[in-house]
Amino acid sequence: MGEQDRGFHADRIKVSYWDALGNETVRYFAASLPDEEIPVTIDCPSSGLPAGRDKENPPSVVKLEPYKTHLAYVKERRTEEEAESLLEEALNQLRVRRGKLSPTN
Repeated sequence: MGEQDRGFHADRIKVSYWDALGNETVRYFAASLPDEEIPVTIDCPSSGLPAGRDKENPPSVVKLEPYKTHLAYVKERRTEEEAESLLEEALNQLRVRRGKLSPTN
């Protein structure tokens, strides 16, 4: 039982992508797919680098952002004053739960 016995086989096109290290990645797309819907760049599965269709001019590596901690993200969203206010509110709630502060304070 061959491929011809398994039903309709859609026509497809082969698109090659190259990364900065010269790795080639091949992707197949439906032949009926418009060219503007075929990705210009992909992530190369072997290197993780961006790969493009032009072998002579592969896409350059976008500047890698260093890992950010949760605190760094919080500091981007909150000012020092907001942080102090939220901390004081949380501490007061904790003191009330522990009975060290009356709920009206």
